[in-house]
Amino acid sequence: MSTGLVVVQILNGLQFGVLLFLIAAGLTLVFGVMDFINLAHGVQYMLGAYLAVAFYALTSNFFIALLLALAAALVFGLLLEFLVFRHLYDRDHLEQVIATFGIIIFLNQAVKTVWGAAPLTLPIPEIFSGSIILMPGLLYPIWRLVIIASGLAIGLLLYVLVGHTRVGMLVRAGATNARMVSALGVDIRRLFMIVFGFGTMLAAFAGAMIAPILSVEPGMGDTVLILAFVVIVIGGIGSMRGAFLAALLIGLVDTLGRSFAIDILRLVMPPSPARTVGPAIASMLIYVLMALVLYFRPSGLFPARGR
Repeated sequence: MSTGLVVVQILNGLQFGVLLFLIAAGLTLVFGVMDFINLAHGVQYMLGAYLAVAFYALTSNFFIALLLALAAALVFGLLLEFLVFRHLYDRDHLEQVIATFGIIIFLNQAVKTVWGAAPLTLPIPEIFSGSIILMPGLLYPIWRLVIIASGLAIGLLLYVLVGHTRVGMLVRAGATNARMVSALGVDIRRLFMIVFGFGTMLAAFAGAMIAPILSVEPGMGDTVLILAFVVIVIGGIGSMRGAFLAALLIGLVDTLGRSFAIDILRLVMPPSPARTVGPAIASMLIYVLMALVLYFRPSGLFPARGR
């Protein structure tokens, strides 16, 4: 277990964590403000990746394609909210889960119809296509550092918006007591549209940024959606700070666990059983962490005030 490998995996964990934060940020506010379970949030991540690929094919410029993909994802998300989601706000959670799960199935099939089932790729922007020397003999892709920096910058922006603006004050109040905010004359549905639209763009941004690294394919948002809900549970519903810190924690635990579980187990058991048990334990680490948080702090590590 070399120092260089540890550094690389820590950076990979941070990159994974900031992507989870971009997906979970909008989801935790939607859940916190409107008590609405949106399983279809993961498809916005998928659509962001597909739209970036489609617009890149038209423009041959990654940054223009990114802007167009975000705009298109925002329009599509708001249209989906207007046509479907707002009719589910007053329904119970089971109906919300069933309806939004149906949207997942429909959009996954729609993506296959439009773009096909074969994985697609998006090239890394040429300006960020190289690697940087972290230490002698250790290179790390610049694009992964760009993802980390972008996620941290957006986290700072959200901190300012949520913590130091009037809209952010209303969002925080809605996450604490939506009925009281509505009773004071605030249009809670309009507030939700703002939160939903912003959350859609964040998820689409995450999809577009990861597209040059991972294959763009139908259903790519399903796995990250599960992890986004884990982030919400650990961080605390409606808490932006909780979502940020929990996402980084999960990214590091998952990445380091999968990388070093076998090596650690070899210290206490023979190599062959370690190779068998290690991957199984690594895949469960974040869920064990979630179970511990639920046991000791049911409202999450950093719950929104009033929860």
